[in-house]
Amino acid sequence: MSFIFEERPSDSLFVETIWRTQSERAGSFISVAATHWEIVVTRHNDKESITVRGPETKATLADCPANAEFFGIIFKLGTFLPPLPPGNLLDRRDATLPEAAGKSFWLNGSKWQLPNYDNAETVVNRLVRESLLLRDGVVVAALQNQLHQDLTIRSVRRRLVRATGLTLTDIRQIERARQAMTLLQRGVSILDAVFEAGYFDQPHMTRSLKRFVGQTPAQIASTNSSEHMSFLYKTDPLCRDKIQTFDETQSQGELT
Repeated sequence: MSFIFEERPSDSLFVETIWRTQSERAGSFISVAATHWEIVVTRHNDKESITVRGPETKATLADCPANAEFFGIIFKLGTFLPPLPPGNLLDRRDATLPEAAGKSFWLNGSKWQLPNYDNAETVVNRLVRESLLLRDGVVVAALQNQLHQDLTIRSVRRRLVRATGLTLTDIRQIERARQAMTLLQRGVSILDAVFEAGYFDQPHMTRSLKRFVGQTPAQIASTNSSEHMSFLYKTDPLCRDKIQTFDETQSQGELT
């Protein structure tokens, strides 16, 4: 099966990107590992539903119905819903929110209008005002190697897992695999992808891609096979140098 995707940026500090797509026919696809959580609205057979989806730490096979429309809000790392933390939704343990009358849904005891592709920020802003959508500045800063002097590494790790559902190692490995996949799909050679994505050697990249993408480098480089993989939304990749510096700092026991 194949998808037709459209995406747009957002000026919200909480949102990474906004996307929409539709399925042309029923089938299955590989859902690639992802570090970000998202809210997805699905329209199928004249019914709409809203789901909160967590990060994915491995590639899995997913099914999709025919003639369905999807719209999603992907949130930045460090942003989270306290009632539905990303760690509770990990690896497709998605939460479908209860329906309410008039194209609405229930969240935390309140009624909310279903967002759409054009007004997604309206719902995001209301979530922020109601303190249901939070952004942990310590986590955001740590991912950019801006380390808080008054917190221990253990405290930052706890906050990282609370806000993202993932460890720093998880984030680094998934982001690197997604980068390698994008390079291969763009026609970069396997050996060059190994170097540019920062793998030790080709077997190292192959193991990583089979785990996080569900295919070998050669399969990913094939145009036909790549059509069957989930959409690789565009995110700002974490700099490997910054992540490495954060890893080295962890061994000191304190953020300095």
